[in-house]
Amino acid sequence: MSHLPPGPLMIDIAGTSLTDLDRERLQHPLVGGVILFSRNYADPAQLTALTAEIHALRPLLIAVDHEGGRVQRFRDGFTRLPPMRAIGQAYDRDAAAGLSAARDVGYVLAAELRSRGVDYSFTPVLDLDYGPSRVIGDRAFHRDPVAVVALAGALGEGLREGGMGTCGKHFPGHGYVIPDSHVELPVDDRPLADMADDLRPYRELPLDGVMAAHVIYSCFDCNTAVFSNRWIDYLRNDVKFGGVVFTDDLSMAGAGVVGDMLARVRTAYAAGCDMLLVCNAPEAVGQVLDGWQPEIDPARSARVQQLLEAAPAPDWATLQALPRYQAALATVSGLTG
Repeated sequence: MSHLPPGPLMIDIAGTSLTDLDRERLQHPLVGGVILFSRNYADPAQLTALTAEIHALRPLLIAVDHEGGRVQRFRDGFTRLPPMRAIGQAYDRDAAAGLSAARDVGYVLAAELRSRGVDYSFTPVLDLDYGPSRVIGDRAFHRDPVAVVALAGALGEGLREGGMGTCGKHFPGHGYVIPDSHVELPVDDRPLADMADDLRPYRELPLDGVMAAHVIYSCFDCNTAVFSNRWIDYLRNDVKFGGVVFTDDLSMAGAGVVGDMLARVRTAYAAGCDMLLVCNAPEAVGQVLDGWQPEIDPARSARVQQLLEAAPAPDWATLQALPRYQAALATVSGLTG
């Protein structure tokens, strides 16, 4: 096994097992993580074998978008998780029960993924539910930032109990804009003072990671938050965040504001992002690995390394027998019907 420190790129793979090209790329010193998608999943046994093979190559962070609701990459063989809005609605009916449900959902989410070798999920969504967003919608807990802080905090407690860190997204807030940054470039034209509610979860929650948004906030910069050293500096020095800053996927339409993929990774890294996601663009990954020669910041690698230093997780069979897990499953079942 190679003991290279984790590099600043998180890339994807083509299928349900590693190809020779995948192995070569995953051992490149610029790579520090792998993001998995539904196309990389056939069944739990296959996923367990795939993650074991990846981890055997070198210490790499294996991540997935596994929030619940419509954003859950692995379904058959995993518990169906509710959209976060369902937890927010439970909180409105009974605050204590809602917080307990959030904790149980976080625990089930993390414990199931860890038992199959996945290290990290890009959750919780901290965006406020303003209503008209085409991409956030029921992925958000609530409109009230106080409720979002409480529920995301409880979900984070469950994630950590299940052996996983947290990743708040999408900094500094994607809930207000209507367009979907996967296919368009949203612009939020509010003054910074009007974004206090959106920023509150980032100020108050003990997050391990933050994912920056492909949204332009005209109060601050002409670049999206991902490419803005002003926003990343604000996150570090005003919000006082010390964890890993991830970009959202640099293949998204909202990332096109700075040019081709080489320009995107250079700009995001220069802005202060620690880990840069290049997804669904295998040719672009090759171009970046061949053409990008950054001066690697050891402090950024060390932050990523901390996400990998979780305690060993129980395997699937052991997990099934745990009373805590069975009780949490009953809660989740009640939320999903």
